[in-house]
Amino acid sequence: SSGINAEWPLRPGYAGTGDVLKIQKMLHLCSEHYEVSRDDNKKDKKEKQEADAKKLEAETGIAQQMVAVIGIALIAMAEELGAEMALRSYSNLLRYGEPCIRRVVPLALAMLSASNPKLEIIDTLSKLSHDSDSEVAHNAIFAMGIVGSGTNNARLANMLRQLAQYYHKDANNLFMVRLAQGLVHLGKGTLTLSPYHSDRMLMSRVAVGGLLGVIVAFMDVNNLIIGKSHYLLYHLVSAIQPRMLVTFNEDLKPLPVPVRVGQAVDVVGQAGKPKTITGFQTHTTPVLLAHGERAELGTNEYTPLTPVMEGFVILRKNEDMEE
Repeated sequence: SSGINAEWPLRPGYAGTGDVLKIQKMLHLCSEHYEVSRDDNKKDKKEKQEADAKKLEAETGIAQQMVAVIGIALIAMAEELGAEMALRSYSNLLRYGEPCIRRVVPLALAMLSASNPKLEIIDTLSKLSHDSDSEVAHNAIFAMGIVGSGTNNARLANMLRQLAQYYHKDANNLFMVRLAQGLVHLGKGTLTLSPYHSDRMLMSRVAVGGLLGVIVAFMDVNNLIIGKSHYLLYHLVSAIQPRMLVTFNEDLKPLPVPVRVGQAVDVVGQAGKPKTITGFQTHTTPVLLAHGERAELGTNEYTPLTPVMEGFVILRKNEDMEE
């Protein structure tokens, strides 16, 4: 039995590792073709048992394929290059994959790019939100919410308003649109679902677990989310974290200071003191940090007590300045 008795494809231990061999293994699983036989008019008891065994094998194979699609995103989401390669694999799976794979691709795109609304992903999900398969449409609309969660993205918000008008008579799709709209404006734009923090160096396993729990529930959207288990959506709470930078003094009183916010530059292994951000603007805290942005202190009057300017930062008065 090809791959059925093999290990279950989703191993969260590989999350964010970018392991190419594991991704290849999952793509190989997705290339298999399983047919669930519908002929129940078997005369013989033995024939019926064989048919049942084949049906179980096919259903297990299909479930494995769906999980493998999510697994690719889980492994590749750590860095930009892996995510781009996974995106190309997904466009192939959408074109040539089985229906069960097409249903899960929108969820995988959401996992791959949580709170990071890239244009190509938004456009792909927008196309899939009008799909003839209702499960693909449900998952695509919800994925639009995850991809834009907490960003207040105007383009996404506009798309969701149009979808709400388009599906005004379809209660299930409208439910998904309202969910997605709530996610896009998560915390009025001050929160994020991205599982990465500390300049995208560290991954929060709890956040990945929360996202994964909801995404796995959406693999059977009609029975779970649209059915009676909609409370599974609360798993998203463990992935929510603030995306603002707030500075405090040593007495934990809010302390507005100027900070430079710009696109983060990878300076690993460079000699001297290279610039860590590019194209910056100077703001006064508290400020919001978008995906891929970094902040650095714009004054020598204070020194931060943490090497990473993110979230809640305590500042100490610089004694050298006083002298």
